[in-house]
Amino acid sequence: MIDLHSHILPGIDDGAPTLEVALEMARLAVADGIHTMACTPHIYPGLYLNDAPGIAAARDRLQGELDVRGIALRLVYGADVHLVPGLLEGLRAGRVPTLHGSRYVLLEPSHHVMPPRFEESVFELVAAGYTPVITHPERLTWIEGHYDVFLRLIGQGAWMQLTAGALTGMFGPRAKYWGEKFIGEGHAHLLATDAHSSGRRVPRLSEARAVAGRLLGGQEATRLVLERPQAILDDLAPSLVPAPPDIAPPQGWFQRWVTR
Repeated sequence: MIDLHSHILPGIDDGAPTLEVALEMARLAVADGIHTMACTPHIYPGLYLNDAPGIAAARDRLQGELDVRGIALRLVYGADVHLVPGLLEGLRAGRVPTLHGSRYVLLEPSHHVMPPRFEESVFELVAAGYTPVITHPERLTWIEGHYDVFLRLIGQGAWMQLTAGALTGMFGPRAKYWGEKFIGEGHAHLLATDAHSSGRRVPRLSEARAVAGRLLGGQEATRLVLERPQAILDDLAPSLVPAPPDIAPPQGWFQRWVTR
C-alpha cells in the first residue's frame, strides 16, 4: 500500500515530535503493509512555516535514518497545504510542494468553517493545471449541509482523500458516517492515514482498506490505497486513472447518523 498523507517528519509541525517517534511510525507502517509514504507536513503561514526545500531536506535526513536501520519504507514528500492567499503563486514558484513533484497537491480546508471562495479557489487551481486533493472532508465540522459542495468540487476536477481512521471509528460515529457515505456513494479517490504519532494516530491503512472492500469490493479498495496513489506518484493525468464507481445511494442508507 501507499500512504500519501502523513506527518512523520520529526519536529516540524504537530506530527512526530522526535526522531524516535518517527522511526516507530515507520516501523508500524511497514508492519501494516505500507511500502511508500509521503511526508506531508503542514504549510500554514503564521504557524507552520515549512517550504519545499526544507521539507525535502527533512525527508532526506529521515530516509537516511530508515536506511541505516533497515526499515524498508520509501519516503516521498509533499505538504498538507492550507488554502491561503498566495497559494497558487507559491506552487508556481516551487515554494509549496506538490505530491512527489506531480500535478497533485494536498489541500486542507479549515476544520471549522468553509473557507471563503472555496469552490472558486479550487477551480483556480484546476484551471492552472493542478489537481487538488481535498484532505479529510468527512472530518470537517461543517460537512453537514455542504456535502454537495464536495460533489461539485469533484465535478470541477478535485479528488477526495479520506482518513483511514475515520472509517474504523477512531474519530467517532459522525466522521465514520460521512466517511462511509463518501466511499459508499463513489465519491472517494484515496485513503490515507494522516498519521501524526506512534500512539493514537498511527500509520495504518489495512483496516480501512477492509472496510472499503466490504462496501465496494476488493478491486476498488485496492485502487484507494495502491493504484490511484501510484498514479499520483507517476503524475498520470486524472483522465487516465480509473474513477471511483458512480453509485447512487440506496433509499435510507446511513440514515442512523444523518442528523448528527
